Amino acid sequence: MPNPCPTSATPFSEEDRQIWENLKRAIASSSGFQRWQIEQQLKDSPAVSGSDSLIRLYLRETLETLAY
Repeated sequence: MPNPCPTSATPFSEEDRQIWENLKRAIASSSGFQRWQIEQQLKDSPAVSGSDSLIRLYLRETLETLAY
């Protein structure tokens, strides 16, 4: 499975980029992500700028929770 987080070191096809953009949009509109954002604001967590960074952090924390 290809890395869903494009980096400059790894070339991705236009199709991969479109899939990532669509996935980010779907995640950003989900109630779980919106609730997580509110929790982050209440925790006074360090600000993460950019939707890409926020979604990556959300996915990382969600997967860590599921793995636990």
